[in-house]
Amino acid sequence: MRLNNYLYSQLSLTFFPIFLGLFFITSVVFLVRIASLTSVITMNFFELFQLYSYTIPQIIFYTMPICFFISLAITLSKLSGEYELTVITSFGLNPIKILKIFLPITIIVSMILLIISIGLIPKTKYLTKQFMEVKKKEANFNIKESEFGQKFGEWLIYINSKVDKNYQSVKLFKTEKDQEHFIISKEAILDNEDGNLSFKLIDGKVFVIDEKEQEFNQVDYENMYINNAITGSSMENFTTSYDYWMQNFKLKKDTDDFIFFVLTSIFPLISLFLVITFGYFNPRYEKNRTVAYSVLTIVIYFILVKYIGDKFIHSTYLIPIFWILVSYFLYSKTIKKEY
Repeated sequence: MRLNNYLYSQLSLTFFPIFLGLFFITSVVFLVRIASLTSVITMNFFELFQLYSYTIPQIIFYTMPICFFISLAITLSKLSGEYELTVITSFGLNPIKILKIFLPITIIVSMILLIISIGLIPKTKYLTKQFMEVKKKEANFNIKESEFGQKFGEWLIYINSKVDKNYQSVKLFKTEKDQEHFIISKEAILDNEDGNLSFKLIDGKVFVIDEKEQEFNQVDYENMYINNAITGSSMENFTTSYDYWMQNFKLKKDTDDFIFFVLTSIFPLISLFLVITFGYFNPRYEKNRTVAYSVLTIVIYFILVKYIGDKFIHSTYLIPIFWILVSYFLYSKTIKKEY
């Protein structure tokens, strides 16, 4: 148990600096992309943070597998360089037993990545698209104060003043067949309820002039909503991640994303033999090339996944089997012989 705790503490000392550094760099990249959207839509600080929060699952997903794999390899190489693995091995703990110590936490990491990638990322992407659609709709309501000739859907609109989404002294006019509709309101609010925009008019009057019937009608109201100026959303409703993927499989849509998510999530788990292969070395006779080998392995794996793996669904189990066999072959030809 003490050895387990010691190895986990050494892993944490390596993992968190690498992960937090890469997380920060990736966050900056995403924030720059989000900031570029302000040229199209208007966002306050809270909305900017809200949009960034939707990208956090993606940032974790893209950084954690790489960081965890490299951290495991560096941890073992650091112990090898300080002859600690030699001492541990002399007490009867061969590389396979060391691998078993790291196996539970590696399984947990892979499970977390699967939940994030398959469960959370589709939901956050949907929320991002919904957020962008709402903001684009709001941009269509960019009505200037004290200016004639502005349109709100089918309505001509005039306002005296506005503060953010609150409009003061609003007047709307519309002609429809033989009728003319005129609305006045002391105040109006652009309302966003569950992603649906509407124009809420407060304390006003509605005048309807029917030229054919020679009638003039007046209606006083406290609150009134106008929704016909809002175009319907072309987005499909998101229920659950399970329904999302089942629907995509039926339509044969975004299956490459599913394959990529699964294969990336299990990368640390199926690469444990490579961790041992790269981490074990004799500092007297060998140079420490752990980082170089680890980076090369990551590049090869993701090239394999990107250009071969996402072509057919069976690669979700064929590639892991192939990768484990190759990893074990390298381990048996190098480390297994010596330890």
